[in-house]
Amino acid sequence: MTPSDPVAKLQEIVAIPTVSSPDPDLTPTAEFDRLLAAMARLWPRVHALEVTRTGTHGLLIRWPGRAAQPPAAQRSPAQPVVLMAHLDVVPVVAADWSRDPFGAEVADGAIWGRGTLDDKGQVAAICEAVESLLGSGFVPARDVWLSFGCDEEVTSAAARAAVRELRARGVRPWMVLDEGGAVAGEAFPGITAPVAVVGVTEKGLTNIALTVTGGGGHASTPARNGPAVRLARAITRLDRTPMGARIPGPTIELFRRLAPHAPAPMRAALGNAGRLGPAAGRLLALAGPEAAALARTTFAVTMLQGSPARNVIPATATAGVNIRVLPGDTVASVLDHVRSAIGDDQVNVELIEGEEPWPVSPYSVPGRGDEAFDLVTGVISEVFPDAVPAPFVVLATTDSRFFTAICDRVYRFAPFRMSKAQRATIHAANEHLGLDAFQAGIDWYRRLIESLPEG
Repeated sequence: MTPSDPVAKLQEIVAIPTVSSPDPDLTPTAEFDRLLAAMARLWPRVHALEVTRTGTHGLLIRWPGRAAQPPAAQRSPAQPVVLMAHLDVVPVVAADWSRDPFGAEVADGAIWGRGTLDDKGQVAAICEAVESLLGSGFVPARDVWLSFGCDEEVTSAAARAAVRELRARGVRPWMVLDEGGAVAGEAFPGITAPVAVVGVTEKGLTNIALTVTGGGGHASTPARNGPAVRLARAITRLDRTPMGARIPGPTIELFRRLAPHAPAPMRAALGNAGRLGPAAGRLLALAGPEAAALARTTFAVTMLQGSPARNVIPATATAGVNIRVLPGDTVASVLDHVRSAIGDDQVNVELIEGEEPWPVSPYSVPGRGDEAFDLVTGVISEVFPDAVPAPFVVLATTDSRFFTAICDRVYRFAPFRMSKAQRATIHAANEHLGLDAFQAGIDWYRRLIESLPEG
């Protein structure tokens, strides 16, 4: 029997532990098979559309719009819209959870479980909106494609496959919409209004390895400046020497939109952030880790390797550094900064992988609008009238970054209200999505699709 309640449908797919892994042998293939079978049963009209598999378990679904039907189809086809989300989730440490992470329990006005926010809640909201519109006989103004990746948390192979498929078909989307932003409560100090942040770009994701090689030996006879000590000094130097702070264009526009909602002492500073230049960036960098990440490229030491035993001096010591590159910086400038900050040619700096910051999609500023961005923010204002819609730079990475190869307007926004405490549960314990927030997200996608302009 197919549940008719949207919450029951979300519960069913959250309860399936589709934890992705970079190692194919560790991927729970059977669970992904079960998820796809459940989705086909829960949203049968969606799956009666043209469905293409991408990667191992990704889905690319085409819903033809009015522009694809005669006589409109005789003209040049309208550029479609792509709505994205992903089916995989990150692992859990069950002992940290107060509820079963795959129990999909409804309690305290929310549904609890891994993936409710990241990102099965968005999958279910999209499918539910499309299913209901199909049931009413609605036909969108232009084609709508649904792209659901199965490995966003690890490799994004399915997203890249979806891009290849669309390119092979000659499809160049008018707009792509993925996860990334949200209707964020308690987002900025002193501002009580929720901020509906729409990501217009992402930081580049770069990983490097710092390695020091030297003489190992017995811990009873240590030499000065051994590999571990030298590596520790390099890490400390890098931590004490951040890259310069500055505010990119989307953040300046975010602050301009927030200024009227800020306490009086903050209004002038926010409203004039663009004129303050580097000084505004330095002030933002002092306002805590989240604010600092908006203003500069960040370095996080994540993996350390050295001796295999407590009484053995390592011959080689290595640190992994995860870097998020702010638009305006480059991988090359980051590597130059790392080498300069460390100041030790005995520390080898190896580039493991390097992504440049992604292109900035158009957004509206005074005197210059953009139809697609204004559509997204206009529907935000309809469904969430108390929220301040604004562009921002996404600090993490999403599948949508690969779609910038075929689309100029790639936005990142999940239409869910999320408190600061909720946002902290993403990739952590006790992830949960409010029931009212879930329903509002469904309404938001319905309204967005109904409002699509003719091509």
